[in-house]
Amino acid sequence: MDSTDLPSLVRDQLAAAGQASSGRSAVALHRGRHHHLRQTIIALAADRRLDEHEAPPEATLQVLSGRVRLTAGEESWEGAAGELLVIPDHRHDLLALEDAAVLLTTFVPAGS
Repeated sequence: MDSTDLPSLVRDQLAAAGQASSGRSAVALHRGRHHHLRQTIIALAADRRLDEHEAPPEATLQVLSGRVRLTAGEESWEGAAGELLVIPDHRHDLLALEDAAVLLTTFVPAGS
């Protein structure tokens, strides 16, 4: 069984995002059995975003630190540390309202 120290990983990724010209950093945690379940820590410096992109069939975003805004079309949701957002299954973007780290969990069908 593998174990991950999430608080240390979050600190490291936030530091890396702060140093990166893009203002973001990410690391894959778990590709899952047969590569269906994928988990990634994404860190964003304040006011940085992941531009609009397609959504996988199923995905959640757990806010590990900071605050973020997830926007899909005309709808938006804000999340703070400890909150879980269900990502809609259509185009969306993610904005860091302050330095933030999230755990993205996605299900990717076989062959994708």
